[in-house]
Amino acid sequence: MSVTLDAVMAALRTVKDPEKGRDILSMNLVHDLKIDGDTVRLRVSVKTPVRHVRESLETQVRDALVSKAGASKVDLQMDVEGARVSADRHGIPGIKHIIAVSSGKGGVGKSTVAANLSIALAKQGAKVGLLDSDVYGPNIPTMMGVNQPPMARQDENGRELIIPLEAHGVKIMSMGFLAKGDQPLVWRGPMLHGVVSQFLLNVDWGNLDYLIVDMPPGTGDVQLSLTQTAPVSGAVVVTTPQEVSLQDVRKAILMFEKVGVPVLGIVENMSYFVCDGCDKRHHIFGSGGGKALADKYQTRLLAELPLAEAVREAGDTGAPIVVRAPDSVQAIAFNKLAGTVVRALAEASVRSGTESGAPVVNIGKF
Repeated sequence: MSVTLDAVMAALRTVKDPEKGRDILSMNLVHDLKIDGDTVRLRVSVKTPVRHVRESLETQVRDALVSKAGASKVDLQMDVEGARVSADRHGIPGIKHIIAVSSGKGGVGKSTVAANLSIALAKQGAKVGLLDSDVYGPNIPTMMGVNQPPMARQDENGRELIIPLEAHGVKIMSMGFLAKGDQPLVWRGPMLHGVVSQFLLNVDWGNLDYLIVDMPPGTGDVQLSLTQTAPVSGAVVVTTPQEVSLQDVRKAILMFEKVGVPVLGIVENMSYFVCDGCDKRHHIFGSGGGKALADKYQTRLLAELPLAEAVREAGDTGAPIVVRAPDSVQAIAFNKLAGTVVRALAEASVRSGTESGAPVVNIGKF
């Protein structure tokens, strides 16, 4: 008995995208649909490379076509598509999304969040790069356990490209690889702009789903250079609960608004502490600050991350907590953060009109 086109289309309308809750037909995710007797062949594109999202969607499609359309065989291809860059901005070839991890002030754990977020995304199936743009205090080499000079190669046009180092499944570039020892960098704005441009445009990043940029604290030259050089898909803003941190984070949020970068949400780091032998949360730095800030600026609270000695120890030894203790409460929190950031990024793409999607449902018979 042949499967009908109407039955297939009706079945596919019951399949919801795991991130946005809309059916995959209305989102133009179905391509090259063909029916031959009781066999259905199709290609489904997804916006995120995260493995569990792809697997969930694939299971939904197969189950719907078998149980609702009567297909006995489903030949399904899953593709990952990136977001389109708006017409007035130039993207970096091979990089689908640039995500800035920022804070208004230092000492809030921004680099810890950037390192663990990068690895968590990579462990979930994405191709990830980590750019340490904090040229005055590059901590990423220590946290990721790599600290040697990178190599270089020439491309087909004779242009020299820096080959990023790799650790824990993530490609990494940092001024810490190039600066000597504890020598400070005393640079003004034009020099900072030059190094940011070099790290974005003259590093052989290859194909990346996400380039995570660990920003320096504040709202200065590096932040402006980044947004002038490449389209930033979104910003994750890190704070601690106390008022002195929140004051500076407000400035960071307003800065991103002024340069047209969507704020994906707030990460409240060192949110609470659970002492040995008790299950009580101790709010050492106060409580509720991150949620109040997210509400004020109409964004989301992405995560409330606990203060834990294990996280500090892991970063100091070059194996962030998602690597050193992947089943720990802290690692689970970072993995959950990665999924939340991906969903926030997808929503931001829809709001800004940069969502990828050629409306193609090509229907044919063999």
